[in-house]
Amino acid sequence: MSKLQSGFTLIELMIVTAIIGILVSVALPAYDLYRNRARFSEAILAIGFYRAAILVQAHADRFNSLADVDAGTNGIPPTQAQAASTHGINVVDGVITVTWRADGTDLAGITYTLAAETVDPPITWVSGGTCVNGGFC
Repeated sequence: MSKLQSGFTLIELMIVTAIIGILVSVALPAYDLYRNRARFSEAILAIGFYRAAILVQAHADRFNSLADVDAGTNGIPPTQAQAASTHGINVVDGVITVTWRADGTDLAGITYTLAAETVDPPITWVSGGTCVNGGFC
């Protein structure tokens, strides 16, 4: 009588381990990008207050040109300094710039800009910044 073996052979286990290793090497960088993209959305949302203030003041005809759209003037909130716990936000000539907080992460120093094309309502916005190159926005 022959004895039947049950279980996996060594080569089958090595093949499964190799497949798992390949999947992990592809999945981890993609996961890191998705995680950073989700985290950076916090900075993008932080400029909403400044954007809303510009829209309100534009509808009230407070601006003559984009040079009038600066932080701390004409009803626009003052500049928010960048720190380890806060994002830096500044408005100069109708361009809102947010810089990721100085927290030592991969996102530190990454910027997002939202530029007004005109001061006449409805205002159209053009986005940009260094976040575009990294795929975070």
